[in-house]
Amino acid sequence: MSKPNSVPGDLVRLKPMLRSLKLPTIWAECEKVARQCASERVDHLGYLSRVCELEMIERERKAAARRLKGARFPAVKTLGEFAFAAQAVIPEILLHDLSRCHYIDKRENVLFVGASGTGKTHLATSLAVEACQRGKRVRFVRVTELITSLLEARDQHQLARLKGQLSKLDLLVLDELGYVPASKVGAELLFDVISTSYERTSLIVTTNLPFERWTEVLLDASLTAAALDRLTHRCHIVETGSESYRLKEAKRRHAAPDGLNRARRASSTDLVNESRVAERSSPVDDPSSNR
Repeated sequence: MSKPNSVPGDLVRLKPMLRSLKLPTIWAECEKVARQCASERVDHLGYLSRVCELEMIERERKAAARRLKGARFPAVKTLGEFAFAAQAVIPEILLHDLSRCHYIDKRENVLFVGASGTGKTHLATSLAVEACQRGKRVRFVRVTELITSLLEARDQHQLARLKGQLSKLDLLVLDELGYVPASKVGAELLFDVISTSYERTSLIVTTNLPFERWTEVLLDASLTAAALDRLTHRCHIVETGSESYRLKEAKRRHAAPDGLNRARRASSTDLVNESRVAERSSPVDDPSSNR
């Protein structure tokens, strides 16, 4: 038979093999790419290279989506969305350098220290999202939620299993350390996570407390000193300042309507004054002229 008539038969045999080999993108794109390669006179190896590249791209896209879902971010954030101009105290160059994830390869930590509303969680999430995109295994968790999970796992005799899951991560984000004091047992379990991660798993920690106040959370001075020693040994410390960006934005939004209302009131006052002046300057009818 002629060559054109042999192509459908080849596809009929090829499709089940591609499905069995779990190559869904090649399965979906092979016929279209074959036509393109035929029109461009690309040889067989060129065709194979193209369909394999499409398969790899799609697999990485799906893998990145799975990593993002598995990280359990409350919301996906990026550095491009962060208002560095409004938070001049934050070192933008350092953050973009950290987004390359070399600190993870070196098992280093990142600590964001600053008041509430200064962008700590946004920045921590942005670095963690970038790590997911670069193939790193990431988990995001609030400190209070982690302590609760650790306590529940201990009570259910599943603590070793949970710790094993955490040990497989490349990056663990501990958000909002310092907002709620831990119990004695909770503090010890949290310290165990920090200690186990030392030089094995990178940590990103966000906190509203300066280091000298961490005993308010971990309760014990010796435990606090040991935790800080491990966290800060190989660490990038980013101070986000003391003035809340959210509060500044709220004030700016409230100020704009107030300013507009003042302008409207001033405009109305000017109109009233102009009207009164006009009334005083207009001629008054002489009563005698009606006689």
